[in-house]
Amino acid sequence: MSVRRLDPILVDRIAAGEVVERPASAVKELVENALDAGARRIEIVIETGGRKLIRVVDDGAGMSPQDLMLAVDRHATSKLADGDLSSISTLGFRGEALPSIGSVARLEITTRQHDAPHASQLRVDQGTKGAVTPAGHPHGTRVEVVDLFIATPARLKFLKSDRAEAQAVADVVKRLAMAHPRVRFALAGDNLSGFDHADCGEGDGGQLARISQILGADFTPNALSVDAEREDFHLAGFAGLPTFHRANAQAQYLYVNGRPVRDKLLSGAVRAAYMDYLPGDRHPALALFLTCEPRMVDVNVHPAKAEVRFRDPGLVRGLIIGALKQTLAGALHRASSTGGSRTLEALARGPAAWQASWPSRPTAAPMNWDWRDSPASPSFQASPSFQASPGFNEAAQASFVAEAPAADLRSHEATPTPEDLASPLGAARAQIHDTYIVAQTRDGIVIVDQHAAHERLVYERMKRQREETGIARQLLLIPAIVDMDEGDVARLLEHADTLEKSGLSIEGFGPGAVAVREVPAILAKADPTRLVRDVAETLAEDGQAISLDKRLDHVLATMACHHSVRAGRRLSGEEMNALLREMEATPGSGQCNHGRPTYVELKLSDVERLFGRK
Repeated sequence: MSVRRLDPILVDRIAAGEVVERPASAVKELVENALDAGARRIEIVIETGGRKLIRVVDDGAGMSPQDLMLAVDRHATSKLADGDLSSISTLGFRGEALPSIGSVARLEITTRQHDAPHASQLRVDQGTKGAVTPAGHPHGTRVEVVDLFIATPARLKFLKSDRAEAQAVADVVKRLAMAHPRVRFALAGDNLSGFDHADCGEGDGGQLARISQILGADFTPNALSVDAEREDFHLAGFAGLPTFHRANAQAQYLYVNGRPVRDKLLSGAVRAAYMDYLPGDRHPALALFLTCEPRMVDVNVHPAKAEVRFRDPGLVRGLIIGALKQTLAGALHRASSTGGSRTLEALARGPAAWQASWPSRPTAAPMNWDWRDSPASPSFQASPSFQASPGFNEAAQASFVAEAPAADLRSHEATPTPEDLASPLGAARAQIHDTYIVAQTRDGIVIVDQHAAHERLVYERMKRQREETGIARQLLLIPAIVDMDEGDVARLLEHADTLEKSGLSIEGFGPGAVAVREVPAILAKADPTRLVRDVAETLAEDGQAISLDKRLDHVLATMACHHSVRAGRRLSGEEMNALLREMEATPGSGQCNHGRPTYVELKLSDVERLFGRK
């Protein structure tokens, strides 16, 4: 076949596929245009997920008839005055949005400048441009996109359901709204829950108010302010507490010079900063805004402007990790405020649920239930297929034995001091089931999981020891010989240097065995066989991709679990109060090494409301 030039309209339709992938892409381009025009109010309406209709109305600067005629031509823009691609300060600059949308849909633009006597209107039907005509419209611009992808029906087949496309539009609008708290954003349409986010004002207060509008009111009491600067980069925003986590990364909002981005460098830095606090399958909620000179970042590397490239990526990564780690360390023992509210909701919901189910399901809450029949009891005789949780059958777990008291009230022997009561975690008042510490504060109560809390304290203590003086080691009088699978033995010997930095000295002892020569002094009373086997499992899970520092931290976390106060151990009042005071002074003690909260706080007013006192 001979070579020929493609029809200009066909060229535009092919090029449109790079910019307009789905209705959400069109909404993003139109809203960015409105923001660049200085709009303070933006209203978006969609139908059938954006397929049938997209309408964006703003009160921005508007366009003259001459500008309107040029705006729908490819590569025509008012946002790149000097043609310098190394200094881009606007959200849109390619001049592709309107012509791309107009080539695959029916496009109507009505616009009016502030000092113009009337508005101007232009229609583009699947790439065919009409004439500019006078129209009535207040100052600003209204863009309507009807029958998106009517000119490219094949693309319609690859769109998702109306609800999925509508949710994608909502996500795009929320991400743009997050970066502009002084702008009112309203979204309406079918297949979605619309919203109307009012102007939130300036400063950190306005920014936090806008973030809370999008992430929910629970974010405010669980947010930590982030403010750091390094060379030409400044990082600001708010990061959620580690215990305020999510199942996916949808609650992470990252911006570069006001532009929402999904950048692997930034996401990886956030993941690295929280790695010491969260399990791998959980994600923090945050909104971070990175600002720099436009010349320090290239925003022209992706047709949809979703990715950026930094001149010094190492500097940016270091800034984000360092700022977040410092912020999280400054939070010390703070844990998510939603733990207490979820506890109260569960308590409040329980009686109502029982009453509702009682007539039709009389066995839902049997009056003759005996706790000794619980699978959590050490004497429980389960079927062979039942897999008990670790620790349920330990001899030290005596809290379920009938002769043992359920609550140890020895802490009442000493009157709590005013200083302890005024402390964030209060004064210890009782130990429940030899596992949970109940403390009294001035305005509520705190319930602490003693094992989870002490596990975190030991872990942080070992990390400080490793960084300052090196982990002190205890030489075993008789080396412990541990028989293991040959693969685990090979893995342990491969990481022998790493383990030695963590205070664990091992060497090969023939095929399928290792000899343990030294253990961390803090773990001198731990079972070396169980310790080494748990470390081998940790190394197997980590694989080869994790860095040396993170591998050391994971090994220390495994070791810390062995030295922690176990569930089922009786603590005196002094020991309980000492644990609470150390938690208050230790970074990250609000959650254990596995990301679970170490304590739950209940305000007295909430408890009184639960019992109908208020």
